Amino acid sequence: MNPIDAGPLLTFQVITDTHVTADPDHVYNRHFEQALKDIAANDPNSVGIMHAGDVTDHGFPQEYEEFQRTWERCKGGLPPLYLTTGNHDVALGVWDSRLGNFLAATRMPAAYHDHWIGGYHFIFLGTEQGLELFCHLSDEQLRWLDEKLGENASPGKPAFVFLHQPLKNTTAGSMEEQKWYGVTQDDELKAVLAKHRHAILFTGHGHWELEAPRNYYDGEGKLPAMFNAASVAYLWTDEDKRKEGSQGYYVEVYEDRVLVRGRDFAAGAWLESARFEVSFA
Repeated sequence: MNPIDAGPLLTFQVITDTHVTADPDHVYNRHFEQALKDIAANDPNSVGIMHAGDVTDHGFPQEYEEFQRTWERCKGGLPPLYLTTGNHDVALGVWDSRLGNFLAATRMPAAYHDHWIGGYHFIFLGTEQGLELFCHLSDEQLRWLDEKLGENASPGKPAFVFLHQPLKNTTAGSMEEQKWYGVTQDDELKAVLAKHRHAILFTGHGHWELEAPRNYYDGEGKLPAMFNAASVAYLWTDEDKRKEGSQGYYVEVYEDRVLVRGRDFAAGAWLESARFEVSFA
């Protein structure tokens, strides 16, 4: 039997850029709640919702309070929520306070962290400085990532990595002329990832709609697969224009491949143009 016919071994979702505000009736907050309800309705067996940053719009305490209220209201029937920071969460303030607020509200263990779920490795990278747009990854974090990616018992088994900002000239929105890449240690992170082609990297930051070209970057024979995960709050286009909408991914893991399916949370519909397979045969 083809493994894909037998059903997935594991499923999870990837969301990003929820930009929750202090106003419970704001469209961003309503989009976040709508996405959570969509996941509860469509994947009761999910092992986790993976959030790639910009949880809040400004990192204000009142915004985290609304984030927590929404989660508490909707979490019935949902799997655990795992998160990393975005620039909107921790930039331009006293670093220890900004990061502390994020960790307290999300209950994440540190700026970067990892989890083994259902026998698969989930790794969350995070900035260690409160830069306005970019993220800063220390040498220690890069060494940690290299070690963590080396822990896979089987070299053909995928590991899932999450970071808010994309690497330059990889996925949609990260082209140099588009200006929405944002890793200070771009070359250094690429060097680590090049050693671990079993990784799959999901990023946010640019809000690029899933209908745009290059949402899936295949690594061009040098790097692992990478995905732009769009945004739950609002979208952006290749015409450099804002677009109302709310999107993310449902991910299905099989023995020999990973299926990544784009979802329009606002419409409650699958995006057939954003359906990708990464083979590990």
